[in-house]
Amino acid sequence: MKPIVPIALDAIRAARTRIAGTAIRSPLMPLDVPNAPAEVWVKLECLQPIGSFKVRGATNALALADPAAIARGVYTGSAGNMAQGLALAARRLGVPCRVVVPDTAPRNKLEAIARLGATSVPLPFDEWWAVLRDHGHPDEDGRFVHPVSDPAVIAGNGTVGLEIVEELPGVRAIVVPYGGGGLSCGIAAAVGTGMPVFASEIETAAPFAAALGAGHPVEVRHTRSFVDGIGSTSVLEEMWPLARSSLAGSAVVSVEETCAAIRMLFERGRVVAEGAG
Repeated sequence: MKPIVPIALDAIRAARTRIAGTAIRSPLMPLDVPNAPAEVWVKLECLQPIGSFKVRGATNALALADPAAIARGVYTGSAGNMAQGLALAARRLGVPCRVVVPDTAPRNKLEAIARLGATSVPLPFDEWWAVLRDHGHPDEDGRFVHPVSDPAVIAGNGTVGLEIVEELPGVRAIVVPYGGGGLSCGIAAAVGTGMPVFASEIETAAPFAAALGAGHPVEVRHTRSFVDGIGSTSVLEEMWPLARSSLAGSAVVSVEETCAAIRMLFERGRVVAEGAG
């Protein structure tokens, strides 16, 4: 696959217009974190219609698609969130939607996919990851919308960054959960080179940190945990140049630290978030 090139700021601004009315402008909330070296604010993308930022990229991708190309339907590979984003966008356009999911996908996300009118196709994790790596599955028909390596998806994701810098002009750094790099690289494109954007990975599957250490993508062990929305066995080859040049580093956290963060969000902000953010 050809490397994904940097996303133009104009493309992100145009995406914001296309997704208006589907994705909300999610609030930024200050969070009281004891002994923190700086103020901490959280962007509540969990309040999106599907509970995730993925609705932004999916909506923008289908808005840009040729109607003839999606007439027979669309499909994606997703652990649950991109699946819901694409299902919602497809339902609004009246086109069929199928989702290749890992067989570890949680039941609540599978139920949400069905509720939105899409069909789930479960595969073992390695076969599911091959769909993302190969950009499709030979047994599926219709237009494949990659959950990460699609410029239209990344541009839609980047609208999060526009909102952050507009509402918090004094922001010094942004930390973004890293699954495949579509959100973090989109945000980095939106805020510009003067703003450090860091990836955050779970220790049970942290391929970007490993790639940074090795200087190139490497295979890492993926250990199943409740943090199902991020983590894989490797950095996608086509995303590596963009992620390496766009992101300032990776903060790898433990499952225990993730649990503590979820608890803090609920206790101090009354926000219920999933493990991936």
